[in-house]
Amino acid sequence: MGKQNICFLTAWIILGKIFAAFSSDLEPNATAFVTSTPLLNTTEWLTDYTDIVSKFSLRTADMPDDDICYIVAGMPETIKECNFNPETQTFIVIHGWTVTGMFESWVPKLVSALYDRIPTANVIVVDWLTRANQHYPTSAAYTKLVGRDVAKFVSWIQKELQLSWDRIHLLGYSLGAHVAGIAGDLTDHKISRITGLDPAGPTFEHADEQSTLSRGDAQFVDVLHTNTRGSPDRSIGIQRPVGHIDIYPNGGTFQPGCDIQNTLMGIALGGIKGLQNMDQLVKCSHERSIHLFIDSLLNIEQQSVAFRCNTKDAFNKGMCLSCRKNRCNKIGYNVKKVRTARIIPLCPSLSPLMSMLET
Repeated sequence: MGKQNICFLTAWIILGKIFAAFSSDLEPNATAFVTSTPLLNTTEWLTDYTDIVSKFSLRTADMPDDDICYIVAGMPETIKECNFNPETQTFIVIHGWTVTGMFESWVPKLVSALYDRIPTANVIVVDWLTRANQHYPTSAAYTKLVGRDVAKFVSWIQKELQLSWDRIHLLGYSLGAHVAGIAGDLTDHKISRITGLDPAGPTFEHADEQSTLSRGDAQFVDVLHTNTRGSPDRSIGIQRPVGHIDIYPNGGTFQPGCDIQNTLMGIALGGIKGLQNMDQLVKCSHERSIHLFIDSLLNIEQQSVAFRCNTKDAFNKGMCLSCRKNRCNKIGYNVKKVRTARIIPLCPSLSPLMSMLET
């Protein structure tokens, strides 16, 4: 592992420890559950909503950064109160680990982009901030409980409204990607699609499929890997392919513009507000997965493209930059649904976002 990546991972963990020290205590009786989550052989537990801790906010296009209406499993009146539209696409956005205990700035950006693409959609944001704001290993273990919460919620609202499973799409970032996978594994019917945005690596690289995002968790699982630098289980993002299609932008290890010098320059130019982005030193490449997906939602006319390649060396030599024989694919929302596992190191085409990042 390079010295720079060791510094990034160390800083990430230290930041987490500092903020977690001020976070809330563990839930009563949580220790046994985060260590091992017993799953019943029946699906009766799916209809017990009393132990759901996560919150489900239906955000709006007008107020993408505010949680003004929560849909509560077991309380059908909240569906109507929040103006949920059962006739359209439903996106469920799941955040990852947080050192501040607050939603990160990318959340409303993704919400707005989803509404920009499908104005009539339902965009639900899962709030598991209390569990995500612990020491990283604890938050990582909590993904099992949060996955159960999401599975219960999805199963309940689908049954309550007879929603089409083909119109349910989970999007998870970092630890949230594994939450989405666990939820998909636990529902009694296959969710249409799960998108993993740089699924977290530490503690998940060698974990079993029931504990991580995997290709069996939905009808289609697509994954963007943007921060895989380092040895296995120490890279911030998971290295191994876990979906039907796994795309590694710019090789997947590290992203253009995310070096220390450029990141510090961006923080400095932001003045006092820039100090709020100090965590970008650690998560710039990690979070790039989200912004690539947002780009795919907004820039319909000029989509970024991924090229299939047998080896990274061949890709670096420019031997794979051809779309012949279906060897290329689009990135993000418009990815072609391929059901055989493939790894695609890619070089994005020059969409407005990528041309800026590449300079």
